[in-house]
Amino acid sequence: MIPVQPQPEPADFDKGVRQSGHRWLAENRISLNQPPPDPAKLPPCWRECQKPLWDAYNGVCAYLCIYFPWPLGASSTDHFVTKSRNAGMAYEWSNYRLSCLGMNRNKNRFDDILDPFEIEPDTFVLNLASGEIKPNPNLPPKLRQEAVDTIKRLKLDDPETNRMRADHYTNYLKKEVRETWLARNSPFVWHEAKRQGLL
Repeated sequence: MIPVQPQPEPADFDKGVRQSGHRWLAENRISLNQPPPDPAKLPPCWRECQKPLWDAYNGVCAYLCIYFPWPLGASSTDHFVTKSRNAGMAYEWSNYRLSCLGMNRNKNRFDDILDPFEIEPDTFVLNLASGEIKPNPNLPPKLRQEAVDTIKRLKLDDPETNRMRADHYTNYLKKEVRETWLARNSPFVWHEAKRQGLL
């Protein structure tokens, strides 16, 4: 995971998502800043902006830092502050993180992970040969533990995920892909290769 720069909300977001969601909450007497009685009943207005969200973040999962093509149907809108905790945040662009389906499922309703919008550069580091992810050993103890918890919760150290990152770097070394491909499709690997002076 590397820092993600928040992007401005689309021009039609307020009318198409926020106002629609708030109207339903008001009609059902649900406060904006409280947990909804049944999160599953919230109207999924956020689906209206799923493609604009993918466009805004160039198809790169905020958590996995891997590009995924829109036609694969693997895009999902993660609510960083979960819908079950705050009804109003279900309809706020600033609360959305572009996520591939696997990462969204892993995060689920939990809130014990670091926010890619707020983390500092080099919070996580990679072993490029193995693809393994670790907290930066120079982090303060509390932040290092939060990074460990984030890795565990999102399963960022899953063997297949590690292998994918390692393969991306290996393909670069073999000149099967260019640095521009690495930067576009595997920005965490590119960032770490650059930080380690390997590009």
